[in-house]
Amino acid sequence: MTDQTLSDQTAERDALLLAVLPHVAFDGWTRPALRLGAEDAGFGLDEVAVLVPGGIAELSDHLHDWADREMLARLAEEGEAFESLRVREKIARAVTVRLDLLLPYRDAVRRDLARRALRPLSRRGLRQLHRTVDAMWRAAGDRSTDINYYSKRGLLAGVYASTLLVWLDDRSEGQEITGAFLERRIGEVLAFGRQISGLKRLGDLAEAPFRLAARLREGRGATAS
Repeated sequence: MTDQTLSDQTAERDALLLAVLPHVAFDGWTRPALRLGAEDAGFGLDEVAVLVPGGIAELSDHLHDWADREMLARLAEEGEAFESLRVREKIARAVTVRLDLLLPYRDAVRRDLARRALRPLSRRGLRQLHRTVDAMWRAAGDRSTDINYYSKRGLLAGVYASTLLVWLDDRSEGQEITGAFLERRIGEVLAFGRQISGLKRLGDLAEAPFRLAARLREGRGATAS
């Protein structure tokens, strides 16, 4: 398969995803949502089977790939304005841009988290989370390959997961509550990143998105403390 074919297929998957997401808000990550979105986007069932052989579950995974690619593209478009920021500001900007991209599909994200809570610590979920935080750190200019590589990404995984939960319930203008919460957590990431003692928290931080999703599914709210 050529690079062009892969690019075309990715574009078609993106189109299918964006057509399905509005239906997910009402029908969840289900076959009916996939069917309705495919109809809206003009894809036949045979085409859908080729684009996402794994069905709606595979398409939900594609949501994270799409958000990561769009986040990086938007940060690149900001050019010097982004490059001139300090590291902590770049990380905060990356998180904010990704959440802004997902804002129109917040209900779909909520349903995705609740669905994944039924499969805690799934390897697929952890791989997706790693790709996201790795993309954020690399966009911020991090090229570490030693233990700092793991500590930075592990700590940011916890920050992103907790910020995501606050964001899901944030109805403030411009998501001000989420922004304030994120700033506090970013400070903690950088502080822990300088301390070896912070490494012992990596196991808990890796589980954060799944524990948070379980809280969401159980109906317990989050506070921006």
